[in-house]
Amino acid sequence: MGRHIAPVTAIFTGAVGNRLVGDVFGDRGTPVLLLHGGGQTRHAWRATAEKIARAGHTAYAIDQRGHGDSAWIANGAYAFDDFADDACVIADALARQSGTRPTVIGASLGGIAALLAEGDAERRREAPIFAALVLVDITPRVDLDGVTKVQGFMRAHAQEGFASVAEAAEVVAAYLPHRPRPRSHEGLKKNLRKSPDGRWRWHWDPKILDGRRPVGDGRGTLEAKLVAAATSLTIPALLVRGGASEIVREANAQEFLDLVPHAQYADVSGARHMVAGDRNDHFATAILGFLSRLDG
Repeated sequence: MGRHIAPVTAIFTGAVGNRLVGDVFGDRGTPVLLLHGGGQTRHAWRATAEKIARAGHTAYAIDQRGHGDSAWIANGAYAFDDFADDACVIADALARQSGTRPTVIGASLGGIAALLAEGDAERRREAPIFAALVLVDITPRVDLDGVTKVQGFMRAHAQEGFASVAEAAEVVAAYLPHRPRPRSHEGLKKNLRKSPDGRWRWHWDPKILDGRRPVGDGRGTLEAKLVAAATSLTIPALLVRGGASEIVREANAQEFLDLVPHAQYADVSGARHMVAGDRNDHFATAILGFLSRLDG
């Protein structure tokens, strides 16, 4: 049970013909689609994906557009709806392949994309995009000071990058002082790319923050769309909140539960916004419990 499951690389085509790269864990059972947060890559899901596969599902961890090994979008089409469109296309592909709609687990940006995709389909009275929805530390309304802090970290070195992986590791450790330092920098390397000038930069397109349609714009409009999406949900849903989250306060979580009365809720004590990375053991327990209830 302790050995690693070697993932298989899979290529998907996004909503505008964009190349999306994913890792597939397992080869049996119902599909589970894993969508990472802004500035992350599919590798953030590895430990979770392995546990999902061992529980009898097939986990698909995808680099979203502009992240990791997936294509960057030349015209800067990184609005939340653009990510939602990709989520719809991937879900359709998995449904055709497996014969069943995937459960989607979306962290932060990934959760917003999944919620918008599902809510839009249900408001149009179309068939659901997903079999079930898990939101990881994201709700229609969030703490804006926390959002500013997260985006500040993303912006700080987006252009100039780092002289070495070790320098990047120091920056990450200062931002996440509650996490034990890893023994090596190999995991961090997956979130970086070495540029022609020799410097290491984050493995995501800076246009995500600074392009023609930056992710952070239109907060009021976005909140209204997410509230509408939440109120239209009929599929099984789970909200997982980091107990020490700087983004989702308890009041935000309770508001979501009022909007979606049938939703389940798990609070992961000691975890901040990146719940799966902070307390993966407790996070995976909540996820696997939800999946088993769906199967039951």
